[in-house]
Amino acid sequence: MNYVYSALLLHSAGKDISEENVKKVVSSVEQPDESKIKALVAALDGVDIADVISKAAMPTAAVAVAAAPAQEAKKEGPSEEEVEKKAEEAAGGLSLLFA
Repeated sequence: MNYVYSALLLHSAGKDISEENVKKVVSSVEQPDESKIKALVAALDGVDIADVISKAAMPTAAVAVAAAPAQEAKKEGPSEEEVEKKAEEAAGGLSLLFA
């Protein structure tokens, strides 16, 4: 996950997501694995990260918004923790794009 986080960090800083930059970020927390870095950079080549993040955030918000009225209508509906867990699982799908 440190490799994906490094790519997101570089993106938010407006830096180029290159092997060198990813290696610098990852080396601050662990010994970098060159093959993982090359795979990450190759997988992200041509990907609009801002677009992917915006599309991934929409289903998460929709789950939370749709679950709120259902809870009000049913007293035995899913708990708030279950709704949050489903939202986290939906957001977790984003990590598959960077695997």
